[in-house]
Amino acid sequence: MSEHAGSGSGHARATLERLVDRYPELASCVGDVEQAYETMRESYRRGGKALICGNGGSAADAEHIAAELMKGMLKPRPLPVEMRAQLLAVSPERGGYLAQHLQGGLPAISLVSHTSLLTAYANDVAADMAFAQQVYVYGAAGDVVLALSTSGNSANILHALEVARALDVRTIGITGETGGQLTPLCDVCIRVPCADTVAVQERHLPIYHALCIMLEEEFFPG
Repeated sequence: MSEHAGSGSGHARATLERLVDRYPELASCVGDVEQAYETMRESYRRGGKALICGNGGSAADAEHIAAELMKGMLKPRPLPVEMRAQLLAVSPERGGYLAQHLQGGLPAISLVSHTSLLTAYANDVAADMAFAQQVYVYGAAGDVVLALSTSGNSANILHALEVARALDVRTIGITGETGGQLTPLCDVCIRVPCADTVAVQERHLPIYHALCIMLEEEFFPG
C-alpha cells in the first residue's frame, strides 16, 4: 500500500487486510484496489460523482455498487445539524421525520438502470452506444466511470470508457485476469486472477464491497 494510505488511512488498510484474509487469491489486486479507492475519494472530495456500468451479472453489480454508495452500508450516516435545521424550517410538521430518515450519500448513477433510455437508444441509434451516451451527458471532468466487465472486451463498455477519457473523466475497470481491451482505457484496472466468468464475478463482489466500505469510512467516520 502507498505511504499516504498507510500513514493517514488506517481504516483503509484494515479493510484491505480483511479482504486478503478472506480472499487470499486477491492479494495481487490490493495495490489496484487501493488506487481505485484513492481515485474515487479524490473525485468525491472535489464534488464529483460515480457513473457505473456493466452487462448481465455485472449490470446487477453496477446497481449494487450504486446502492451501497447512495445510502448507509455499515453505518446510518446521519444528516449534518445544519441540514436538520433547514428541514425543520421548511416543514415544522414533517421536518423531524425527514431528518430522521434521510441519510448521507455519495453520488452514484447506475447506467444500466434507465430502461426507457437504454431500449430507445438501442432501437433508434445503436445498442452498443447507450452507456457512452449517458457518460457524455452525465460526465464532467473529475467524475469517475467505474466499469465492470469479466472479459474486458464488451463493446458498450469500451465505448463508454473512450467517451470518458475524452471528457477528462477518470476511469476504473474491474475485470478478469487478462483485462482485455479495457485495460489501456483505464486509469486503474483491477484484474482478478481468474478467467472463468463465474469465478471472476464471484471475486468482483468482495472487491467493490471493500471500495464502498473504505469510502464510507472516509466520508462518514462518525
